[in-house]
Amino acid sequence: MPVLLRYLNKIFIVTGIAIVSCQPAQGQAAKQSRSNLDYIDPTIGNVAPLLNPNRPVVQLPNQMVRVFPKREDHLDMQITDFPMLATNIITPQMLFAIRPSRGEVLDTGWYRRLNYDHDFEVTKPWYYSVMLTDDNIVTEFTAGKKTGIYRFRFPAGVQKNLLLSHYYPGGGFELRDGNVVEGREQVNDVIHSQKGVAYLYGVFSGKPKTGTRDGEKNWGSITVLARTPKPVPMEGKRAWASYGADDPNTVEFRYAISFISVDQAKKSLAEELTGVSFEQLENKGKAAWEKVASQIRVEGGTEAQRRTFYTALYRCYARMVDISEDGNYFSGYDKKVHADKRPFYTDDYSWGNYIALHPLRVILDPEREADMLQSYVRMYEQDGWMPEYPRHYGDRPGMFAFHSSIMFLDAYRKGVRNFDAAKALEGNIKNEEQATLPPSRNGPKGALEDFYYAHGYYPALHPGEAETDSFALLKSRQKRSAVSVTLGDSYDSWAVSQLAKELGRDDVYRKYAPRAKNYKNLWWDKAGMFMPKDAKGNWIDIDPWFGRDRRGLEDYYNENNGWSYMWNVQQDFRGLSDLMGGPDKMELKLDQLFTEGTGRSKPEFWSTFIAQTGLIGRHDMGNQVSFFIPYIYNYTHAPWKTQKYTRLILDTWFKDNVFGVSGDEDGGSMSSFVVFSAMGFYPLTPGVPRYTITSPLFTKVTINLPNGRKFTLIANKCSRTNKYIQSATLNGKPLRSLFFSHEDLVNGGTLVLEMGKGTNAKWEIPD
Repeated sequence: MPVLLRYLNKIFIVTGIAIVSCQPAQGQAAKQSRSNLDYIDPTIGNVAPLLNPNRPVVQLPNQMVRVFPKREDHLDMQITDFPMLATNIITPQMLFAIRPSRGEVLDTGWYRRLNYDHDFEVTKPWYYSVMLTDDNIVTEFTAGKKTGIYRFRFPAGVQKNLLLSHYYPGGGFELRDGNVVEGREQVNDVIHSQKGVAYLYGVFSGKPKTGTRDGEKNWGSITVLARTPKPVPMEGKRAWASYGADDPNTVEFRYAISFISVDQAKKSLAEELTGVSFEQLENKGKAAWEKVASQIRVEGGTEAQRRTFYTALYRCYARMVDISEDGNYFSGYDKKVHADKRPFYTDDYSWGNYIALHPLRVILDPEREADMLQSYVRMYEQDGWMPEYPRHYGDRPGMFAFHSSIMFLDAYRKGVRNFDAAKALEGNIKNEEQATLPPSRNGPKGALEDFYYAHGYYPALHPGEAETDSFALLKSRQKRSAVSVTLGDSYDSWAVSQLAKELGRDDVYRKYAPRAKNYKNLWWDKAGMFMPKDAKGNWIDIDPWFGRDRRGLEDYYNENNGWSYMWNVQQDFRGLSDLMGGPDKMELKLDQLFTEGTGRSKPEFWSTFIAQTGLIGRHDMGNQVSFFIPYIYNYTHAPWKTQKYTRLILDTWFKDNVFGVSGDEDGGSMSSFVVFSAMGFYPLTPGVPRYTITSPLFTKVTINLPNGRKFTLIANKCSRTNKYIQSATLNGKPLRSLFFSHEDLVNGGTLVLEMGKGTNAKWEIPD
């Protein structure tokens, strides 16, 4: 069978499945006739509402080598090149690149955009292929842990070329032994605070002619042709391999990436790929994802809901990534290579992922979660600070607060203990006492922190008042964010106090427990929300919804506004309720959030708040600060509204198409919200070992726990309209509140929800 015909046959098989899954299924029970893997579609959400799109990532679960074509998003019909590894999903950031070409090896071959057609593209978590339409070249990829294989199928009778390039100045390649190439990427990413070296060892199939060329070009981060900046020459060396017209039409490039050395990359390639065919590596990858997808089995619901659910589950395994190499790892925190029997993980976003991603991993893979937390401890030991946003080459200060303290506490209280909790506490205490607090900055504390420790709130500036603090001046966009910083540190202080209590450190507990209440210092009864104060203790009367503009609000809040941050007291909803005047008043505040509009046109609003997408009233699902808010109704006398709004959010903003994610995914943070909410329960307060219940999408959910037990949630008569919980039993015992413990879950058991159309307000409010 000709190459193209074989490829199209594979395409049509996959496409046929997709066509079936896209048929309307509302109100119909979906048949469980396919593997869970068949419901995963990495293209879901590949076009973003405003901010960053999701990427169709190919990798093994939580492993280092991640690959997706370099393009702006799903609507960019030109591929710049194919990377060997993506160190970041969002922006993206990539290492080393390969692209095919036909005919003579020309400089234009490295820079010509590669046209393609989505109808001839296949994307699975373990496999990617696309036909490049201008040249009729089929490009395929499958991933190992530290390795990957690119396979290229050329038309018959043409000269076939593989062109290698790098992304940063100073990179390059050296050729060895005819078909071996060694590469070096000199990473220097100022925007993301990343600086270091990566190495490549690769082998071309057959016996090609090879060569190198000096000079490279930097095309920037934008790949859509109409927006591509003029390329800038940069220092470096490219490489190429060329096959004659009579050579086999199919050629491969096998490679390994290392952060230690070329020799280590060579060793990884030998260990993973010796005697392993493309198909065998592909099948290993499929098996790894099958294991992940089989952890949770859902029954009922629609085909579309299953596609959304299992795709979200897949995305929860994009971060963190294991960068250990044969019992060693390079640390970007002290710039040294360390020997360690335990795997070392990096690439996380504690500010967003503490909310649901880490709690989900505590359930599904507690051993791996312990390794990840111990990696945080190692970073602290090596750098002297507990990281906020750990990356391959060190911490990237991305937001504010040190929410790893919450991750440590949550895991510890849920029985995950295989990490150095005492050292974790030590690191978080140091951050709390000696580190700066404003967003997107790393460094020692200054005068503003001293003020915070003394007065219990972070001081703000009046509108138009010039910044005087030298450290706060370092970032023009991310300003003091005084209210957000105070609220964030209150939660962190609570987590530190509670972990200290667990470890018998009463001195630490007594010191930090009062700081957990600092949020109260910024509650202004007149405004009915958290508002800024100046250094003299005077209230600053701003518009907490819109302000003068986004930049103005950055002085007080961060990536959002006062209406969203009104609820950021996850550690003390009872206390928040008291500030608002009790559960009924809190319910009215929540109602106002979900029902009042923006008061602005959409262009005007989104030009100011690009992070606030997925709007229902004033509530936005496009930003992490808002994820848990719908669940706060379970602390009022109207918990049925949690059920109403979580269903509405999932049905409206998380669809099974390229527009199907409401905002900035951030590598698992948003997807973990979807996984929990679709199952029907949620970790409302990470650090407290219990879950709150909502209306599931499915009639039955079975979690296969690592301890061999099963936790089952049954929602009798669950449907689009039968979405309200009438009663609930856990292992046959009636529930009085819509909460259950982590112990109940991991011990295995059955949670039964009786569903109906009528709302039920009889549930008790928990302590």
